[in-house]
Amino acid sequence: MNITIIGTGYVGLVTGTCLAEVGHNSLCVDIDSQKVNQMKAGQVPIYEPQLESYFTRNIQANRLRFTTSLEEGIRHAEVIFLALPTPEDEDGSADMSYVMSVAGEIGKQLTRYTVIVNKSTVPVGTAEKVRALIAQHANAPFDVVSNPEFLREGFAIHDFMHPERVVIGTSSEQAAGIMKKLYEPFVDTEEAILLMDEKSSELTKYAANAFLATKITFMNEIANFCDQVGANVDAVRKGVGSDSRIGSRFLFPGIGFGGSCFPKDIKALKKSGQEVHHQFSILESVIEVNEQQKTVLFPKIKAYFNNQLAGKKIAVWGLAFKPDTDDIRKAPALEMIHKLLSEKAIVTAYDPEAMPNVKKELGNSIAYAATKEDALIDADALLICTEWEEFKTADTAIFKSRMHTPVVFDGRNIFNPKTIKKNQATYFSVGRP
Repeated sequence: MNITIIGTGYVGLVTGTCLAEVGHNSLCVDIDSQKVNQMKAGQVPIYEPQLESYFTRNIQANRLRFTTSLEEGIRHAEVIFLALPTPEDEDGSADMSYVMSVAGEIGKQLTRYTVIVNKSTVPVGTAEKVRALIAQHANAPFDVVSNPEFLREGFAIHDFMHPERVVIGTSSEQAAGIMKKLYEPFVDTEEAILLMDEKSSELTKYAANAFLATKITFMNEIANFCDQVGANVDAVRKGVGSDSRIGSRFLFPGIGFGGSCFPKDIKALKKSGQEVHHQFSILESVIEVNEQQKTVLFPKIKAYFNNQLAGKKIAVWGLAFKPDTDDIRKAPALEMIHKLLSEKAIVTAYDPEAMPNVKKELGNSIAYAATKEDALIDADALLICTEWEEFKTADTAIFKSRMHTPVVFDGRNIFNPKTIKKNQATYFSVGRP
């Protein structure tokens, strides 16, 4: 099939690349000419494991192409995926201006039956609005489908190529048939493709992210309580997670969640509820607790240094909001760094992928180390904000040998406290005595 993907962020680029991988002709459209030229030259604009090899292979096979021309994209397509940003607006709602602007242009240029697919995370009722906007101008038949993405950054290629489920929201049998055919190469059984109405499909994405965010936040609250009463959150987590009704995933405590999805989506769902006079009380608590959790280690750091952080050198391991990505949106590390800088601490950071993005935001207000070991040189403390694999496997003996003061504040609980103690370092984590 001829597929057009409008928007080349994480979702759009992964979608276009993976569809090309199974033989479709993918044309990716983006208004950023510099980015398009970069991709035409074979350079991947984001870090995502496995993406580069898929990307290169399909460019060479001429199944993956790029353009700044929306007209060319519409003319090419049997199916158009809208993978446009829906950023958080000032009132917490999803900003739909990008989606609606492109939808209006699509209507003016359709020349044959086309399926328009909302891949962006959008509020309930968006499919209806997009359909109405396109219909104002369209002189050709079309259908609008809701097909939310469930891609985890760091695992996006795997998640697209091997989805647990594919949610398709449509009232059109013709569109449903096309979408099922499109996804057949990716699923083992037809039962993995879930057909439903558009509104239910749109809400499924928000509900899934809200539930996972709630699960993380609940365990963070339990971890904070463990700190107060002397319980060990690792033991509690295992005891709770072994219950098949609950499951062990998303029960690891730490300094809160960030990224482009969870924070934005739960606020958008809360705002959608307010618009119909429905109060999401649980989500209000999740938002509040998560913001507090991002800096939960800061009082411990201040207390350790007797409220005298000025001039103290703090090494930071991890800047991305999670491992295996360079995404720093809403990253807890940035919240902690701002707190440290406000107390006149000196910050030296290391991250395998995210330092260029942080430098665009923080400039030279912090120092950037070439390696995790270099970040530790003469440091008064280490703060761990992202659970990269290279941090988990680090030789903890380097804390005593490299640091001025071997004290570790572990925001992701990646080390065994006994191992740290054996290497004569002081250790603080989240919810563990």
